[in-house]
Amino acid sequence: MASASNPTPLFEFLEDLQRAGLIGPQFGVQLLVLLACATVAWLLSRSLRTRLQGSVAQRWRFGSQGLATLMFPLLFWMGLELAVLFWPVGHGRALLRLSASLLFTILMVRAAVYLLQEVFVQSAWIRRVIPWVAGALWIGFALHITGVLPQLQAGLDSIGFNLGKQHVSLLMVIQGLLSIVLTMLIALWVGRVFERRVMAAQSLNMSLRVVITKVIRTLLIIVGVMIALPLVGIDLTVLSVFGGALGVGLGFGLQKIASNYVSGFIILLDGSIRIGDIVNIDNRQGTVIAITSRYVLLKLADGAEAIIPNESLITGTVLNLSHSDQKLRVAVPIQVAYGTDLEQAIALMISTTTDEPRILLDPPAQVFVKGFGESGIDLELGFWIGDADQGVAALRSQINIKLWKVFSAQGIEIPYPRRDLYLLPSGAATPPFEPAQSSSAR
Repeated sequence: MASASNPTPLFEFLEDLQRAGLIGPQFGVQLLVLLACATVAWLLSRSLRTRLQGSVAQRWRFGSQGLATLMFPLLFWMGLELAVLFWPVGHGRALLRLSASLLFTILMVRAAVYLLQEVFVQSAWIRRVIPWVAGALWIGFALHITGVLPQLQAGLDSIGFNLGKQHVSLLMVIQGLLSIVLTMLIALWVGRVFERRVMAAQSLNMSLRVVITKVIRTLLIIVGVMIALPLVGIDLTVLSVFGGALGVGLGFGLQKIASNYVSGFIILLDGSIRIGDIVNIDNRQGTVIAITSRYVLLKLADGAEAIIPNESLITGTVLNLSHSDQKLRVAVPIQVAYGTDLEQAIALMISTTTDEPRILLDPPAQVFVKGFGESGIDLELGFWIGDADQGVAALRSQINIKLWKVFSAQGIEIPYPRRDLYLLPSGAATPPFEPAQSSSAR
């Protein structure tokens, strides 16, 4: 247990309680200090919370929410620590020390829960991990106030082994893991704060925003590793060995992974493909909804999502339908029977586009004679739309329905292939050749 020269907050509180009692002046003064610190902390936190919800919070809302959550216990704990620091020598302060330890644990629990929820915002498993993290912190608080924690640390430090010239104990391993986890969480949280801020900057191109967020997150993780490793006692020169091993791995089996990552940054930097573009990749047409460092996520017309590796976009041909603008030409092919008045058919086809709000008037719709087919004359109605992101399937279907109606009303025939089969009786002579009629004749 705790030594007499350095008693734990709990034992010190019990000794003061046994010596002075609850109604003694020492506890009365400490209770007044507690109430004063709580009142000042509540007033300050309320005032600062109101400011955080103002203009600053609009720009840095992601970080301000966590600060507002921790504001009251943080100010309360700081006030108690100042009171303990300037407390007169010889006067009991056990209640203040015990309250400060309790508030510090509450502060750590809230900070841990907030960091986990914000860093792993869409992870379902984090809800199962949070109770364990909070329970571990409360167990550490209980071990601290009872004086068991120093003995536990000494026991863990005695269990170890020699790794070269370095003695590695179980306590060192646990402290190292905790340092790395805490450093990574803070680095990822800061990265999320900057990501929220950068992604809200409408003046920047979306691809540039994605590049900036990825570079910032990568740099923060590297800085976090460089800070965490010396805290554990690991020399940073071991990174050179790791870098050599990574280079060998890239040379033997990770070329595709490295190529995808490099290609991802090239795509984001050159702006050839942007989020929201309508592209055709490997006969898959859809809208780009995400560009990551490894792949591009394509939302297809049927609702499916295609994951396209970045390397295939760099080495292959990509048809970008909205790179410069959202204008897109739509072609509707149709065939009319031989003998049709082409000028009338062309005028009727153009008339089907006049009352469609999505079809642009400039450039105007046009009809082209594509050729003379086996069953009829091939025509193509072409027009432009200014909202390619809305798709063309529904519009093409509407135009086809209108063509069917106007052609039927004017008696214009849409032909179909037809073959005549003659059955001759056995031994009959072959009939004389007759000029073939139109395959669409009835």
